[in-house]
Amino acid sequence: MKKHPAKLLTACVVGLALVAASCGSDDEPAADTAAPEPAATEPATADPAACETTDDVSMQLQWFTQAQFAGYYAAQDMGYYEDMCLNVTIVEGGFDITPQVQLANGDVDFATAWVSKSLATREAGANIVNIAQVFQRSGTLQVSFADSGITSPADFAGKKIGNWGFGNEFEIFAALGKEGLDPATDVELIGQQFDMVALLEGEIDAAEAMTYNEYAQVLEAENPDTGELYTPDDFNVISYEEVGVGMLQDAIWADGDRLANDPAYKDQATRFVAASLEGWTFCRDNIEACRDIVLAQGSTLGASHQLWQMNEVNKLIWPSPNGVGFIDQVAWDQTVETSLSTPNLEGSTVLTAPPTDGAFTNEIVEAAWALLGGMDLDLFGPDYAPTEVTLNAGGN
Repeated sequence: MKKHPAKLLTACVVGLALVAASCGSDDEPAADTAAPEPAATEPATADPAACETTDDVSMQLQWFTQAQFAGYYAAQDMGYYEDMCLNVTIVEGGFDITPQVQLANGDVDFATAWVSKSLATREAGANIVNIAQVFQRSGTLQVSFADSGITSPADFAGKKIGNWGFGNEFEIFAALGKEGLDPATDVELIGQQFDMVALLEGEIDAAEAMTYNEYAQVLEAENPDTGELYTPDDFNVISYEEVGVGMLQDAIWADGDRLANDPAYKDQATRFVAASLEGWTFCRDNIEACRDIVLAQGSTLGASHQLWQMNEVNKLIWPSPNGVGFIDQVAWDQTVETSLSTPNLEGSTVLTAPPTDGAFTNEIVEAAWALLGGMDLDLFGPDYAPTEVTLNAGGN
């Protein structure tokens, strides 16, 4: 492959948490395969016009402030949490923060994290429960230059394939297994930083990327052959969702013991999910406003990068045929099966046994829909269509 010593013009940060492990289980309580219609009832728990008391709750993010979490920032900025009688502190993530562990330790009330990683934490003894599956699809890609000849996972054979590790690599291993490739002998797996420098400098043949972050980074970089920014035509992109090994990602997690034993906490969880989903519906319909809300929170990523990210994140949520936040059994089972059956180079799988009963519930989501029922919100987005976003150099 030709070396591409590109000038990288964007911040080398990614939008995912650095924690190990994976997903969910076939022997969960039989979650509905088709969601019930969100109830068109008036709010029953919170009265936006008159909160006798306001509850303080906290939410741990997976990563630094960016549009990956725009729905939560919008719910805070637009007063949706306040309307639900909540005072929400959104806790920024980082390299050394594992959100579901923060939740399990009692440091926060709720957390957003990937399903596979959170289920590994649950397997290790943490009673945490998925109460809302915000991202309905995987956003993980493998990106290579167009002249690499890598157009499917079968083409990984004999190539240097970058991956982040920390539990983010299992879709890659699942894709290799599906093609009958041995990750120990048929490919050269390279530890990749959370950026695209190694790809742009020709050190690897294909880089792991998220649709909403790292892929944008290569499109914000200068092509030294033309002096212009790279374009999508310069790259091949493999979507792990499209090749059938996608795993569920960003979800809202709660403390299982508190859900079972503390009615006040369960009520807070319902109101928190309701306001958060309202925030995500706002960001579906107002991407520029949500871009600005995130920028105002102090994100280091530029305006065009954040607009791209907001647009791409919306694609992972909408349309939501079962209703936003609903945990689909088929997608859950695929994530679980991949987590149980796909070994990494050390022979470890994300999960060693199916998750125990109660790893997820749709009860909170359905109750949250009921709270939102009188607000004339579209919780499905059947007519959702993404917009076109122009990236500027460095994402500015």
